Amino acid sequence: MKRCGKSGFRAPSLLDGRANVVLMAAAIVISLALLTGYSYWPRSPVSLVQGENMAMSGLYASWKKGDVMVLVRHGERCDRSSNDCLGASDGITRYGSSVSTDVGRSFSELGLAQTDVITSPLTRTAQTAQAMFGHPVEAQDWLYNCDETMLNQVMAHKSLNRNLIVVTHSGCIGQLESLHGYPHSATSEYDSALFISLDSQGKPVIRGILNPEDWKRLAQQKSH
Repeated sequence: MKRCGKSGFRAPSLLDGRANVVLMAAAIVISLALLTGYSYWPRSPVSLVQGENMAMSGLYASWKKGDVMVLVRHGERCDRSSNDCLGASDGITRYGSSVSTDVGRSFSELGLAQTDVITSPLTRTAQTAQAMFGHPVEAQDWLYNCDETMLNQVMAHKSLNRNLIVVTHSGCIGQLESLHGYPHSATSEYDSALFISLDSQGKPVIRGILNPEDWKRLAQQKSH
């Protein structure tokens, strides 16, 4: 005689419903936390011309002490522009050269008496450096073939109580930013400058960026 076994079907209980609600609520909370965190995560270093960022950075005082390092991207590339080339096709444009000259003038107004300058050996960086400072600048191969040791290399080439301006490439600047707190940083603009200064313990800290058009506004802020 065939016996009737217990059915495998089980009616959903109140506990099952509560568990589902808890799981859904947890998923919503996690999603919101991720979205909020991404929204507030600093994508790029701060713009030094915005608000009180320059004053809060302490860069003016650090510059006077020779405690600042600046990574500058080269001027507008000739091979990626319809503007006239300054010279060779692997260099910068005439327009890019004029922008670089303006940025160099702004650095001069900060004071270059205790500032060293080095550049990547490529044509576009060498031309940028010469346009900025009015003379050929010492080239260093590591400023083109940069890697994760970029910041350490910059620190090693900085002399005590002397600022250092480095003319390099967007890839090198982006890599440094990514490794030091800004993994989602936007690509640096032509002739933009990333400022790094030493804290009270002598450690490098990224302070912010200035794009070419920011210098004039910064000078106006300083005069008020």
